[in-house]
Amino acid sequence: MIALGLIAAAWRDRPLTAALHTLMMAAGVAVATALLLFSVQSDRRLAHDARGIDLVIGAKGSPLQLVMAAVFHIDVPTGNIALADAQRIAADPRVARAAAIGLGDSVRGWRIVGADAAFFALHEAAPAIGRLPEAPMEAVIGADAARRLGLRPGDSFHGAHGLGEGGDHHDEDYTVVGVLAARGSVIDRLIVTPLESIWATHGAPAETAREATAVLVRTKTPFAAMALKQEVNTGTTMVAARPPEEAARLFSLVGAGADAMRGFAVLLIGLAALSVFAGLLSLLRERRGDIALLRAMGATRVTVFGALLGQGLATAALGAGIGIGLGHIAIEAFARMSSQARELGLTGLSAHPGEFVIVTAALGAGLLAALIPAIGAYRVDVAQTLSEAP
Repeated sequence: MIALGLIAAAWRDRPLTAALHTLMMAAGVAVATALLLFSVQSDRRLAHDARGIDLVIGAKGSPLQLVMAAVFHIDVPTGNIALADAQRIAADPRVARAAAIGLGDSVRGWRIVGADAAFFALHEAAPAIGRLPEAPMEAVIGADAARRLGLRPGDSFHGAHGLGEGGDHHDEDYTVVGVLAARGSVIDRLIVTPLESIWATHGAPAETAREATAVLVRTKTPFAAMALKQEVNTGTTMVAARPPEEAARLFSLVGAGADAMRGFAVLLIGLAALSVFAGLLSLLRERRGDIALLRAMGATRVTVFGALLGQGLATAALGAGIGIGLGHIAIEAFARMSSQARELGLTGLSAHPGEFVIVTAALGAGLLAALIPAIGAYRVDVAQTLSEAP
């Protein structure tokens, strides 16, 4: 109880200093927490969304952009390919299943995908309510999209040009015929309609000129995927990309920035620990007489040692608690403001075991910062200090 009283008295005596130490610790923990949640959640979402898709084949351009648009539905497409080329790929004996898709429209930021039944098979998706679309201008809604848009079987809606909010609306009405069961993957965030719907809303071309945005391919063997990718990239005007490879490339591109932010978080926690150390050392020098007086009144060496050590630990614990909360709030706010963040599966409403490591590191920094001042308080010579007092 005496140690707790000493800690409270120190905070009352220097409230601004204590608040500064706490906020510095909180800032470092918040950055580390936000980075942890972002990296873990986005990596998990990308891996889950690409499951079962061995190749993506589309128009020449950036393979990464193609995968981000056609598999993860985060970017814009690289262009279109002839439907006949997509059909030739689907007929290849090395292909187990292939789905030609058409992109380009959305509903309040939720993407419309033109596709056939093979698309649902690739994503292992089935209706929870209603049925799959069978005719042009029918649509089935992913679980997340249905909840956010408030659409159910029997409702109708207009698609809009572009893949973001604010595009010009098409005149044609889509009719909702089903809502997909939640899969925890990208299809939960999509609105799927027959490919013919996409052609109809954009002015259906002649049969021989019809196009698709990309082909999602599941091959019979991993070797077949590598061989088909090589053939497409060297012998056609299209590009083939493997989703795992492009996802790894994406993380390598953002890795430098993440490493810099991680270093910044460590620096903030380190500076907070140094400021706690300097503050407690200054407190020890100023209050040696008070500490000696407490010892003379019956306080033990362990009590004064624990008081300074506890102050460093309490500052770190409070800062860590605030920082964890701020990290979650930041990720949740980012997810609510950005459709790309939402599509990456970011949320501040779930925790990760790695946060325990961050909190432990912060508490360790606080303890280390307080250790030398606490040892100094433990070694205060009562008689000498009191004799030197004015």
